[in-house]
Amino acid sequence: MLASFCADEYGLERCVADRVVDQALALVHVMGSTGEGATMAPSELVDPGWHTLILHTGWYAEWCEEQFGYFLHHQPNSKVRTRGLMTDVVARVRAAGFEVDDRLWGTAADCNPPACCGDGPCC
Repeated sequence: MLASFCADEYGLERCVADRVVDQALALVHVMGSTGEGATMAPSELVDPGWHTLILHTGWYAEWCEEQFGYFLHHQPNSKVRTRGLMTDVVARVRAAGFEVDDRLWGTAADCNPPACCGDGPCC
């Protein structure tokens, strides 16, 4: 349901949307469970996944309550998405035990965004 919406809403291939939503869930889980969300931000490619979660408010609210016991609000800020910030966020997500798709964070060595850091379908 979430990945289908993400694909349709943001014009992504379904297989890419699956990965985007997966990475957004990992990011939001780390933000909510550590309380360090103010120092974290999604990459440009992961951001549609977080927006997808938030647009499904009922599901998202229930998931937040189950995961951390409170609703994690989306509080956009004016941070610039630097490679350093993305590297820090990726390190935190990875340290929490999640698998990270470096191509979606702009931290892969061979990354060439915005085309999902790859040249073929489903990069």
